[in-house]
Amino acid sequence: MSDGAPRAIRRLPDGTVKQIGPLTDTRVWTVPGRANRPLTEPREDVHRLGPGEDRRLCAFCVDRYLETTPEKARLVGPRFEEERRVPAHALNDSVAEFRRFGNLFEIVSAEYWRENHGYRQPAQIVQWAEEYLSDPVGRVHMEKLAEIRARAAGTETSLEEAALDLLGGSHDVVVARRHVVEGATTDAELASSGTLSPDEHAAYVAFTVQALAEIQAAQPHAGYVSVFQNWLRPAGASFEHLHKQLVAIDDHGPQVDHELRLLSHDRGLYQHEIADLAVSEGLVVAATDGAVAFAGVGHRYPAFEIFSTSAANLPQEHTDAERRAVSDLLHALHAATGVHVPTNEEWHYRPPGAPWPMPWRVVLKWRISTPAGFEGGTKIYVNTIDPWELRRRTVAGLQELREAGRLADGIRIGDECTPADAVLRYAEGS
Repeated sequence: MSDGAPRAIRRLPDGTVKQIGPLTDTRVWTVPGRANRPLTEPREDVHRLGPGEDRRLCAFCVDRYLETTPEKARLVGPRFEEERRVPAHALNDSVAEFRRFGNLFEIVSAEYWRENHGYRQPAQIVQWAEEYLSDPVGRVHMEKLAEIRARAAGTETSLEEAALDLLGGSHDVVVARRHVVEGATTDAELASSGTLSPDEHAAYVAFTVQALAEIQAAQPHAGYVSVFQNWLRPAGASFEHLHKQLVAIDDHGPQVDHELRLLSHDRGLYQHEIADLAVSEGLVVAATDGAVAFAGVGHRYPAFEIFSTSAANLPQEHTDAERRAVSDLLHALHAATGVHVPTNEEWHYRPPGAPWPMPWRVVLKWRISTPAGFEGGTKIYVNTIDPWELRRRTVAGLQELREAGRLADGIRIGDECTPADAVLRYAEGS
């Protein structure tokens, strides 16, 4: 903060904590006495699973592959080997640990790119569509999907055009195999990011990074690709089945534009306003050799900020070790959060072609409250857990998880971290 500016975080004599988001100017209050409420309510509609039911609980499940759009890629086996464009008739020849396919109902559709930017599908997508439709199983699959889309949109297109849109869209989904954990007896025993092993989570993150790079390369009119994960319905998830989404858009969005304006005056923005603040206020949660996690200041919901400390800016520019450093911290925080807390996971990075360096960071938010009339009228948001309490709770949880052997090796927790762990090097590669 510049001289004379309000402090980003301060505790008043009565215990109220007031925060100002360093990158957003969002005003947040935490009022004493509200932080001890339970994060989640027990599920009332628990369903006992019958034999094999864990494989067909939703359209993302293993026994329902044909209810999603054709696969762009999948990872199989303990070594997460990649298979690409699996034909419809061969979908059940292997079990996908992770799958990537187009969203049936895109936020930004293929028609958007065609009508507004004159985009036409490249030859390899045309060839894939022809091959998919030449397979009798694939043709029936595509006919059913085209019918669903036409019914939802109220318009019809040819099967060939529908196939091109479904195969060549720029809104992808990356889905994990399990809906519930191994051996689950009820549908409440969900498989979340935190129930994956560290190796599984690393494969999940790497697969998503690869999808990001491929969407950026395939859609020349995209200014940015939004990457996010909505976990549980209160956080916006359509299915309670672990998945990430990637959506190409034709501008950066106002938050990225705002940060670029700030960077034009201070290239060390994230070091000065986020990392140094976290160190001075005792908000460093954990670190690896390559990433650091803070309890975030000025968020509408309790939030962690996981920063890569690499000189690389784009996720796909990171080495395997640098990407794994981010993944291990993110996995640990998901595990500490717990399965039944609704969360949003948001990825932030420098858009290709942006003039100033920006680090890759992931924000993990606990969606445990609902902004209402007070927030709407005042634009002051009531966050029930302040950053210091979020850090205290999480450090204790991470220590228990480490003792249970559930975290990746090499994670430093709480006071084990030093100021050197919070040095961000994103500007070194510019």
